[in-house]
Amino acid sequence: MGPMMGEVGMVVRGESRTHRLLRSRLMVLAVATLALDALATVGMYLLEHDARGSGFDDLGGALFWVSAQLTTVSSQMPNPVTTPGRVLDVAIELWAISVVATLAGSLAAFFHARHVEEQDFTRVKSTEGDDIRAPIEEGRRHEERRGDAGRSAARR
Repeated sequence: MGPMMGEVGMVVRGESRTHRLLRSRLMVLAVATLALDALATVGMYLLEHDARGSGFDDLGGALFWVSAQLTTVSSQMPNPVTTPGRVLDVAIELWAISVVATLAGSLAAFFHARHVEEQDFTRVKSTEGDDIRAPIEEGRRHEERRGDAGRSAARR
């Protein structure tokens, strides 16, 4: 399993504050989008199913169309023909664009926070001579404990 899947697992488990924050942001976006999908499907069906030239003949077709709009990918179905349907279409598209932007910002903030977290660690030599990761402060204390012995060995 690569480092990417490891991070995904850490987000799912909520390993750190940063992972829990990303997980909560993703969950809010997913739940809100699913709720909007359900409400917009019913709304679009009620607004469009009786209109002449509309392709919203059943709830399944309305669900397909709304879901395609939420993924910012258009479907082959005709667009709404009523004014309220068109207004709802614009609202759906605005939501979809906002979700993509929020997702991008959330991922950027997550990657930045993880980078900062990684910078808070340093590699130090253990007593067995292995490289280990330790918080920077602990690494400094380790180096101080080695003291002059480490410096004199380095000069030789």
